[in-house]
Amino acid sequence: MRTTSHPTFVFVPGGSSNARAWGPLQNEPALLGHRSYAVDLPGHGDRADHPAAYYRQPQDLTALATAPSPMRGITLQDNVRHVVDVLRRLTASGPLILAGNSFGGLTVTAVGNAVPELLDRVVYLSAVCLSDPAMLTEKWDVADDNLLDAAAARITVPDKGNQGVVRLNWRSAHADPELFAQLKAAVMADSTDHQYRMLLDSMDPDENYAVMEEGAVVRAERWGSVPHTFVRLSEDLSIPPAVQDYMIRKADELTPENPFDVHTLAASHVGYFSQPQIFAEPLADLV
Repeated sequence: MRTTSHPTFVFVPGGSSNARAWGPLQNEPALLGHRSYAVDLPGHGDRADHPAAYYRQPQDLTALATAPSPMRGITLQDNVRHVVDVLRRLTASGPLILAGNSFGGLTVTAVGNAVPELLDRVVYLSAVCLSDPAMLTEKWDVADDNLLDAAAARITVPDKGNQGVVRLNWRSAHADPELFAQLKAAVMADSTDHQYRMLLDSMDPDENYAVMEEGAVVRAERWGSVPHTFVRLSEDLSIPPAVQDYMIRKADELTPENPFDVHTLAASHVGYFSQPQIFAEPLADLV
């Protein structure tokens, strides 16, 4: 039995990210009277055993390349089980709105497939939404001029331990002004340098891209039964607007009776960290 009609926002982070990145955005809806909970997915966040070499200065790059990863062996279903457990513990308190950014959209979709009955809405903040298995294996029919791929290539740590995990040395940007500027332009161009340093320091080094699997593809009869919103970010240079629109269009073709409710904000890929106040109103409107 639910104790209130006020919803709780449950936030799922993007790749290499964790609950800390949602702090600025959590504060804004709280000022409007809305509850929220930020998830640390398995292998992420403060309780994950990240490589010590990632944090030490100066960095030992050899040690960083070979240190064990807390992400090794984690699957999409591990993410789903964790988020569903959070949802079940929160559901007695009121309606639930599950929101994700970037790579976190894969988990949002998989949870929507698994437990649509627990969700009052799912929200994609410029998040990955796959509505066709071919999107996992074939080239997308859209021009993707993102800046993130080239920037991420510069901070990718070679996988000397054969762990099947992508390790990104985000903190190396602190010592390289050119790299710092390139990453900031790709991820959060609407921030100050100080804000972007804060985001860099919150980032986890590892991500497991094996979660891009068929369980993360929309199932019309499950996910498609849940109201869904896409917040387009018009200044996003990591998932450009054309790619966002492509994902929206593909999903709407699958569930034409329940299309995306679309909102557009002039914000970067992680704009909810740099200018959270502009995100608060459209989220509150979902209530």
